[in-house]
Amino acid sequence: MSIPLTHHGTDSGRGNLLGVQPFLTAADYASAETFRAALEPYLNTAREAGCLGPRTVAVFPEYIGTFLAAVGHGAPVRSAPTLAAAMRRVALNVGLAYAGQLLRSRERDRSTAALFRSQADRMVMAYQAAFSGLARDYAVTVVAGSIILPSPRIEAGRVRAGDGPLYNATVVFGPDGLAHPALVRKAYPTGDEQPHLTAAPAADLPAFDTPAGRLGVLVCADAWYPPAYAQLKSRGVELLAVPAFVSKPGAWDKLWGGYDGHPAPADVDWADVGALSEGQAWRKYALAGRLPESGARAGLVTYLRGQFWDLTADGGVSLAVAGDQVVEASGAGGALLNLWL
Repeated sequence: MSIPLTHHGTDSGRGNLLGVQPFLTAADYASAETFRAALEPYLNTAREAGCLGPRTVAVFPEYIGTFLAAVGHGAPVRSAPTLAAAMRRVALNVGLAYAGQLLRSRERDRSTAALFRSQADRMVMAYQAAFSGLARDYAVTVVAGSIILPSPRIEAGRVRAGDGPLYNATVVFGPDGLAHPALVRKAYPTGDEQPHLTAAPAADLPAFDTPAGRLGVLVCADAWYPPAYAQLKSRGVELLAVPAFVSKPGAWDKLWGGYDGHPAPADVDWADVGALSEGQAWRKYALAGRLPESGARAGLVTYLRGQFWDLTADGGVSLAVAGDQVVEASGAGGALLNLWL
């Protein structure tokens, strides 16, 4: 398996941000073991290239843990023709648990909310096992993409699912495999997410002390909003990681449709809507353009790639930002982007 690796900067002994842009399919979500096995080649490639060390922060994409809803449900789910059909089969498999959650859910999209709640325990166990194990076995800090869970929390270094609102959450695992006590919950869900996800206050965004420096994490759309950067600046972050996901094929080169789900910030030039490409808008209004607002010296955005039933994830290109320089990952599928600090 040949994985393109793009470097920026030189190794000064201060560590690195490693963007993991994996290409995954429904088959990789058969079990916790197949999921982890699909991610290992990326870290192996980085290690062989000399990009893994005690000060490495490996950043995985948004939603990488969300498709773990399919874990343990067998070939009929993995071979379903569409994502919707696959999730209907999951719901049928768990029958009473799904029905009970459907009755209790109060979100606008009750069926999606009920599905995630009924699968939460399976999902969190697989997510914990994979990313805790990768962090420990490769001795690096891992920003574990994101996963949808009800009221997630950290207890004794492990991720737990609760019994409340659904959040799109990111967990950071240390090189010892333990989850940091704080977790990140998305503050600005998009219009597609709002029917089943709850927005967390931007004021709750934490910072993480890592061997590479003090780290802030913004989950995808959060990277477009000044209050998120202001909060991380108040916490003294030096580095930023942005797990991201775009499900519209080729979106990077298509015209930008503007902000989604929340009012545009005051500094947005409305003439850019429909004039800039999605990639240009990411550079201007997300991490590349707003990094100075956080006080951080470097940051990285990484995207999920793959085919998830009828859903194609190839809409974004991983970006590394250091000062006024922006570098993109190479490769249309799976790739690595290494930013030396």
